[in-house]
Amino acid sequence: MKVGQQMSILEAALPDDVVAPYRETLTKLQDSAPPMPTATVRQILAEDLGADWKQRLVELDPVPAAAASIGQVHRGRWSDGREVAVKVQYPGAGDALLADLRQISRLARSVGTLLPGIDVRPLVEELQERAKDELDYDLEAEAQRTFAEAFRDDPEVVVPDVVDHGARVLVTEWLESTSSLAAVIADGTPDERDHYGELFIRFLFAGPTRTGMLHADPHPGNYRVVPDPEGGPGRLGVLDFGAVARLAEGSLPEEMGRMIRIATRGDADALLAGLREIGFVRPNVRVDPAQMQDYLAPFVEPAAVERFRFTREWMRVQFQRINDPREPGYTLTLKLNLPPSYMLIHRTWLGGIGVMSQLGAEAPFRQILTESLPGFAES
Repeated sequence: MKVGQQMSILEAALPDDVVAPYRETLTKLQDSAPPMPTATVRQILAEDLGADWKQRLVELDPVPAAAASIGQVHRGRWSDGREVAVKVQYPGAGDALLADLRQISRLARSVGTLLPGIDVRPLVEELQERAKDELDYDLEAEAQRTFAEAFRDDPEVVVPDVVDHGARVLVTEWLESTSSLAAVIADGTPDERDHYGELFIRFLFAGPTRTGMLHADPHPGNYRVVPDPEGGPGRLGVLDFGAVARLAEGSLPEEMGRMIRIATRGDADALLAGLREIGFVRPNVRVDPAQMQDYLAPFVEPAAVERFRFTREWMRVQFQRINDPREPGYTLTLKLNLPPSYMLIHRTWLGGIGVMSQLGAEAPFRQILTESLPGFAES
């Protein structure tokens, strides 16, 4: 399910003749999964919140309000009168995910021979550690509390407060929302696409600056449309803080901002030298600077102009350039390394571009990077 949701983010990159029969199925992955029985939910609540959980959670709708990835959500009412969302982890989700990760680890050696530019072992270790984090609802509660506090008075973004939690249960304030970003992708007006697209991309980059963490699961089901009661532009509600990158520098890496700025200036030699220093190109790997400049177009083109219109066609072209064996970018892909500290950053940036392309949104991407990406403005 988690892999399917990540694939649905990149649906914009797939050719129309391939994606047309599957587009509806891919989109459903962003909002649904098979529910677990009510008796199982109540048992987990008792084990994680204590035998007296009913004294605090005084009402619980037995029908899930949403289900996705490794848990499902029920609507309820807390003892102080607040409407709450109760997320309960699927039994066995942890064992199943960790078993998959062990299989990935066993395949790492053979993958390394196919991708000589990548140091696979530390990347797999990082993947395993971050997956374990996603299973820990105590850790998720800590992250969500931090984001809720940082965005408490924000006029554009809403993050629900945490009410209670256990290792497999997370209780948060209920977020009143008419739909998700997936619905805007499917049926939104041009103005709605631009508005919510800009809020979405601003949040992705503002979060690290305010919290020292990156919300690293940018599939549209995690982003909710929150209407303005006075009829103005709506706000963006943000859910699911299980996948969070805790950034060593307390923000996105300054070196990352510098590299993007250098790339927008077209200095291919300086770009390659910088990427070698960071670890994206290992010392023994030969790379053509011009090819590297071209390869980074999905990250650079939106930052090179005042406003950029993301489209499915643009995303499709970028995707083809690095995945078609006939293209130079495909060969370059096999040579490049991904430092473990950049794994979730890369996933989030690429996923964010995918969502913006699905929306067909226009945004002042360059301005957003100037405001929120360290190193970009100073370079």
